[in-house]
Amino acid sequence: MNRAAQRGERGLSRGLLMLMAVTAGLTVGGNYLNQPLIDEISGYFHVSISAAASSVTVAQFGYGLGLLLLVPLGDMVDRRKLAVILVLLAAAGQLVAAASVNFPMLLIGTGTAAVFSVAAQVLVPFASDLAAPGKGGSAVGTMMTGLLIGILVARAVSGMLSLVGGWTTVYWLVGGLLLVIAAMLWRQLPTVAPRSRFSLTELPASMIGAWLRFPKVRTRSVMSFMLFAAMSACFATMTPLLAGAPFGLGPATIGLVGLLGVIGALGAGPIGRLADRGLGTQVVALGIGLLLIGWISMWFGSAHLAMFCLGFILLDCGLQAAHVTNLAVVQSQDTALRSRLNSIYMTLYFIGGAVGSAVAVGLWDRFGWHGVTLAGIGFVLAAALVLVWELLGDRRRQHRERA
Repeated sequence: MNRAAQRGERGLSRGLLMLMAVTAGLTVGGNYLNQPLIDEISGYFHVSISAAASSVTVAQFGYGLGLLLLVPLGDMVDRRKLAVILVLLAAAGQLVAAASVNFPMLLIGTGTAAVFSVAAQVLVPFASDLAAPGKGGSAVGTMMTGLLIGILVARAVSGMLSLVGGWTTVYWLVGGLLLVIAAMLWRQLPTVAPRSRFSLTELPASMIGAWLRFPKVRTRSVMSFMLFAAMSACFATMTPLLAGAPFGLGPATIGLVGLLGVIGALGAGPIGRLADRGLGTQVVALGIGLLLIGWISMWFGSAHLAMFCLGFILLDCGLQAAHVTNLAVVQSQDTALRSRLNSIYMTLYFIGGAVGSAVAVGLWDRFGWHGVTLAGIGFVLAAALVLVWELLGDRRRQHRERA
């Protein structure tokens, strides 16, 4: 047995957890490198803005495809090998994008990096498995902190680095860093045999069975679907709001406003520790409450920048409180199914974000910011109803057990 495996048997070291969190942030953050660079990509390849923006859609579609097809493999193969291979392939995608000589080549590189960036979602349940008993929520919280900071920093740094060496600079940098991280993961991750063996043909039935078997997987996944839809409604329309009257902010300033989300990301670790103490339901209720207050503040954000910033911070803190706790609850339902349960949860979470963005854009065109705000409040209230439904179901089961 190698030294990494011996360390894994004793538990998850702080250094290894930090390495896994950085990997999660870098792989997923790579999917957001193109968002501030649309204008430069358009000019470089002589394509329209809408065509350049299609690279964002390709990244989203690729990530969703990886969630469905690759993340469940963590239950049937050695996660160490799977994670390292996925990180290497994500690095290859970023380097192909960096070396692009035409726009289709950029789309191929972007799509490849996105599909294999789900290495992050293989590492999240892996960290939970390696954590000491009762520390799984804390490990998940730390992983989500790394992932979220990676996304936020990628958006902010991408545009800045383009001023140094052009739009390809950040792609070369991320691709190179991922190659280095893959080597570090190979040395430090333990080899852990999968807890179950099944064929790929059995995978769909296995995931459907898990969905039907665990009520909390259903309720927590739908709840987070609604909450991420609410947050994505804000992400999708904050740029036209802040760029228009009365604010007139430029891209760099809007990027700095987006970095306020780091506050919520830094709270993911402590939130996970609260979940480990059995306070998960209270934390989720608090998160929903923060999101509701945040959207109420956002109502006044169309005229007052301070109210928008306050609302944005509350939205992000509330989302992370609910998301980290819900993910920990879902993964705790069956340790042998953690990768499949993670795939189910994150796929619905991702779809929720897409739905929220689409709804917000449609409402923005017709009703402006206040229409978006009402949609955000509606999504949050729907999540609250799901939580109430779950609590009532728990009470009914307890009554049946006592009877």
